[in-house]
Amino acid sequence: MTANARILVVDDEMPIRYSMQRTLTRDGYQVTAVESGEEALRHLAIQPFDLALIDLRLKGMDGLELLAELRKCCPATIVIMLTAHASLETAVQALRQGAHDYLFKPCATVELRESVRTGLLKRQQELQRLELLAGQETRQPAAAQVAFESSVAPSRHFLQYKSLIVDPIRHVITLDGQLLELSPTEFDLLAYLVNEAPRVIPPQELIREVQGYESDSWEARDTVRSHIYHMRQKIKAATGRQLIRTVRGVGYSLEE
Repeated sequence: MTANARILVVDDEMPIRYSMQRTLTRDGYQVTAVESGEEALRHLAIQPFDLALIDLRLKGMDGLELLAELRKCCPATIVIMLTAHASLETAVQALRQGAHDYLFKPCATVELRESVRTGLLKRQQELQRLELLAGQETRQPAAAQVAFESSVAPSRHFLQYKSLIVDPIRHVITLDGQLLELSPTEFDLLAYLVNEAPRVIPPQELIREVQGYESDSWEARDTVRSHIYHMRQKIKAATGRQLIRTVRGVGYSLEE
């Protein structure tokens, strides 16, 4: 049962480590909390863990290095990365290397519990699937490991254009490691520009695809121009960059 799952928390900040350990222990999990990647590997050599929460910016061995070692010795362990907005690009890299999810620090209790719950459920379902396959045919150990590793590939869909990263699920956009504080409409407009980059997008298309209605060319031009102006002000305040390029008489695109 997932309620009795063994969880490893790896974070060098004592308050965060203690808070996660307390929350997950109250939920019935068996929690071990350590402050370094080296200490985590010593525990992993002694006993298996169902799930590990790993801070990306550990002292000594960092989170990505620990993830790589854990994937070698314990491929069935679900991994959730802990990160700050400034290291979102590294979190994306971790997901591509097999992490299940990432959480921003300090993470909300509700979000922590949900990520752990879905991660453990995913692990349980995959182990059941492998047991079923093992009953149908004889599998080589290496093949079983490959089957599990392929199942924990990241399901979260990111949009990325150079140093601009969009997470539509958590509604987060960072540029050069800086969080962009945008309104919902501004977020959707920038996400669409990222998805279509480097193509130049006409204002009418932006209104139709982002806001969901048809508009006259002059109305679309005036509406989008206002949004772009406010977006540029926020982007410049956060990063000092312009980012959005105006192609006169055609539309908008991202800087190449």
